[in-house]
Amino acid sequence: MTQYVVPAPVVSAVPVEGTEALFPVRRILCVGRNYAAHRREMGGDDREPPFFFAKPADAIVPPPHHVVPYPTMTANLHHEIELVAAIGAPGTDVPVDEALALVWGYAVGVDLTRRDLQNAAKDKGQPWDAGKGFDASAPISTIRPVSLSGHPQGRIQLSVNGVIRQDGSLSDMIWNVAEVIAQASRLWRLEAGDLIYTGTPEGVGPLVRGDRVTGSIEDVGELDFRIG
Repeated sequence: MTQYVVPAPVVSAVPVEGTEALFPVRRILCVGRNYAAHRREMGGDDREPPFFFAKPADAIVPPPHHVVPYPTMTANLHHEIELVAAIGAPGTDVPVDEALALVWGYAVGVDLTRRDLQNAAKDKGQPWDAGKGFDASAPISTIRPVSLSGHPQGRIQLSVNGVIRQDGSLSDMIWNVAEVIAQASRLWRLEAGDLIYTGTPEGVGPLVRGDRVTGSIEDVGELDFRIG
């Protein structure tokens, strides 16, 4: 038996819809500016190749969510709702027309962002880790297996306190899910347990303590949490 000098980290995991099974999380990759309108609202307007940033696996906040803590060191916390692709098979340099075969299921995710820290890092040409990869920065719904509903193409929406802020369609992605997975597989060897947050539509905005956040993606699921 392996003996560790400190306790081994707990494996982060996400419930699978309709079962008691869990999807173990190996790592989280996120795509930036993958909807045209969001790219414009964030200061860009080109179909550049998708770029990625990462969150640690333990940033996941699985359901039931209840309360997501307001993070430290920020006065400008933002919401970004995203389709999450859960990878169920390994792949390196995967062709676009084979990429969807790696998808085990899909979920609704929110990429919480310390926007003030992210903007300060951008201004200095520094990494985004503090702005994106903090504790509890990745709320997620249950994962719905592809076998239940296929690959979604419908509506994606987020509301705060009952007011719709983000409302778009997955078909508005600049780079579709297959293209995103193919590009990611050129940069890393993808493995079962990887989660890919595929970008957010326009309408990102601030959250304050006490806000109730609800999100949904057609044929995928819903999430619901409060900011503590």
